[in-house]
Amino acid sequence: MDPRHADKATVGIMMLETNFPRPLGDIGNEQTWDFPVQMRMVDGASAQKVVHENPHALLDTFVGVGRELVADGCTGLATSCGFLALMQEPLKDALGVPFASSPLMQLPMIEATLPSRQKAGILTISEESLSSAHLRAVGARTTTAVAGLPKAGSFAGTIFEDKTEMDFTACRMEICETAKRLISNHSNIGAIVLECTNMAPYAMDIACVTGRPVHSIVSFLNWFQAGLEPPRFYVKT
Repeated sequence: MDPRHADKATVGIMMLETNFPRPLGDIGNEQTWDFPVQMRMVDGASAQKVVHENPHALLDTFVGVGRELVADGCTGLATSCGFLALMQEPLKDALGVPFASSPLMQLPMIEATLPSRQKAGILTISEESLSSAHLRAVGARTTTAVAGLPKAGSFAGTIFEDKTEMDFTACRMEICETAKRLISNHSNIGAIVLECTNMAPYAMDIACVTGRPVHSIVSFLNWFQAGLEPPRFYVKT
């Protein structure tokens, strides 16, 4: 084990069944995390099925993998796709430990920090698939502004076609252009939430081109794990 991770609470991550690259900052790259993680693939859970079809059909498989991770010592669980927000309620009840299904769960807390005239907006891999049901599942406003990446673009194409190579420069350009479109169309956006856990490597790029705070799966799971094992402070008495 990495010595940085000794004696820290472990987060189990239920991973979609994919082969696309996982650069630093992606949820599936272990070096992204300053705490121990266990990653386990959920058989049959492709990005296509989870985003464009009915993820509830995979509920039993997710439950089985989650219980394996808990048995192996994980004290909190997460998933690798923001669209799994739809499964927050049934999975947290079935698994019996703290469960973080989606970066979208940050939306209510982020909006509570913003001036009252400002709102949070969402950057997603698939605008047409992100429904009001996803937003209700995380306690967010169903009127939250959303911008989706191009359906036939480099980023979405790599993810949904599960390609083994990714044009990171093209992906960065697409994501930044979409983020700029989001704030151009909605001038009251004070912060951006990245629905897709594979967008986190580009969070700083988005912040630079928009001038807005950007919240991703990385910000979410760092907060989540800090509650599972709070830092200990030694104070002289």
